[in-house]
Amino acid sequence: MSLLLRNRGAILLLMINIFLIFTGVGLVIPIMPTYMNELHINGSMVGLLVAAFSFSQLICSPIAGRLSDTWGRKKMIVSGMIIFAVSEWLFGIANDPTLLFAARMLGGIGAAFIMPAVMAYTADITSDEERGKGMGYINAAITTGFIIGPGIGGYIAEFGIRVPFYAAGIAAAIAAVITLLVLPESLTAEKRKATIAEASLTKQPNMFLQLIHSYRESYFLSLVIVFVMSFGLANYETVFGLFVDHKFGFTPKDIAFIITFGSIAGAVVQVSAFGWIVNTFGEKKVISWCLVFASLFVLLTLFVNQYWMILVVTFIVFLSIDILRPAISTQLSKIAHNQQGYVAGLNSAYSSLGNIAGPIVAGLLFDINIGFPYMAAAIVLFLCFILSRNTKKLDV
Repeated sequence: MSLLLRNRGAILLLMINIFLIFTGVGLVIPIMPTYMNELHINGSMVGLLVAAFSFSQLICSPIAGRLSDTWGRKKMIVSGMIIFAVSEWLFGIANDPTLLFAARMLGGIGAAFIMPAVMAYTADITSDEERGKGMGYINAAITTGFIIGPGIGGYIAEFGIRVPFYAAGIAAAIAAVITLLVLPESLTAEKRKATIAEASLTKQPNMFLQLIHSYRESYFLSLVIVFVMSFGLANYETVFGLFVDHKFGFTPKDIAFIITFGSIAGAVVQVSAFGWIVNTFGEKKVISWCLVFASLFVLLTLFVNQYWMILVVTFIVFLSIDILRPAISTQLSKIAHNQQGYVAGLNSAYSSLGNIAGPIVAGLLFDINIGFPYMAAAIVLFLCFILSRNTKKLDV
């Protein structure tokens, strides 16, 4: 019996945890206009509020990754779920911007605790041949949660504007208890000792120095692609609703269907076909072609003019990112060896950088011209494609 099949229960629980986290991240999107009116905050503050989550995640990710290597994956996952549950509850009771910022930053810390530990746990319980499939499962849960979170938030908000956050907090708390009781620790005592010994011989600098010095690593290009991928998707999603509303007059129902369709289709491909795709073509080819397809279809969004065309173009953009994300994670996990948590932490940190920069840039460019955000995203993605095709550093 394969390792992945033997540990399918653990993978399922990891998927549930990471899905809840990224669903909680997206809940805020459809509710923020009402919060703006209730708390009398302006658009620029909303932008900072969105960035606050990713900023705190960025600060904590490398530290959390190292802790998962020495403290254990399970403890980090349970701690992160509890922190995230508290953050959702705080956001639900908030009556002023200060508490909102505190809640979102606390949520970012919880996500930073969980994401590297989940990625490292998956690497622990899969073989090299099954690594791509395992990462595909986890990233399917991430993508699905992140994209359908706004739709779930908008639906639950019909019962009360703060209900979605209370619901997310309760779900995260329940998941934390189940994880504590059911999930076994994947980091064996022998691996932990080896990791601690290796860490003592190679002392890591602080997070800022880790990011600055990461250009020296053999996997630096992979980290750059993580940033570009996150930047492009966050850029695309941030203004998508505004773009189709301004240009086509799409209703919220139209927008919700497009996003949900793309999310579900991408998740199905990740779960069912990603392992075969990456084993057949290799990470380098998969990464390069996903970048060029994402670039091309982001740009095509500016030229299509019918609903079904928007549906197809958006589906391909989401699908490209959905395949690209686990391909990068798989590649990094194969390079990491005994530093799974540390490298996964850098992966999360670069993702956070993209999630901070993407919405900020998209918002600024959208105010100038509604097409500029997609032009910028397409250019960045295509430049990264050229870079990936002209380097050997992507080879594992």
